[in-house]
Amino acid sequence: MSKGKPQEPSQFLITSAGKRTKMRPGRTAIQKYSPLSAAILTTLTLTLTGCGGDEQQREYAIPSTLCGTAVDSDALTPFLPKGQKITVKDESYSGAKGCQVTVDSKLIFTTSQVWLEEGNTTAFVAARQSLNRASHSAESGRFRYSEYEAFGKTRGCVDTKHKQDLYTIMQASGSKPKDAEAMKRLIISYTNEVEKSAECKAGAL
Repeated sequence: MSKGKPQEPSQFLITSAGKRTKMRPGRTAIQKYSPLSAAILTTLTLTLTGCGGDEQQREYAIPSTLCGTAVDSDALTPFLPKGQKITVKDESYSGAKGCQVTVDSKLIFTTSQVWLEEGNTTAFVAARQSLNRASHSAESGRFRYSEYEAFGKTRGCVDTKHKQDLYTIMQASGSKPKDAEAMKRLIISYTNEVEKSAECKAGAL
């Protein structure tokens, strides 16, 4: 067998029609399609980068008071969405002190302090005011709550002239996250603060 010069790779490509077509030096099938592969990878990279960069952050501070009444800010946090601006606005009227929390102009959370005829129960108030059934209870029914609503009855906040008791209400109707344990913490701490307030001592107006 002859040990002559090794044969160079064929520079011709046999087509399906049986014709010989000269190949360009150094060009392979993989190289032929590499620009398309590069384009796909580039598009994928840009897409992934764009998704990460567009994630919205919470650009405002979580309030520690709502319309003058202290709240558990850690328990309030799960209900407040990411956004740029938070606004806390007093919405009081005769017989009730109300407070609204909006994020980027969307109503997220409300609180109310309402004077009602004595002899009522928290369950009765929840049945009248709840957007859904407040199935959880605490402290022998003094508090009723669900994943996004809570109701409480104050101790010692009594208007003897009008024979009324003061109740508390918290509703996160505009919040997507739901957290029953956080709502329980909120209503208990909020009601305790209301019991120390001027509204408690002043009675219904």
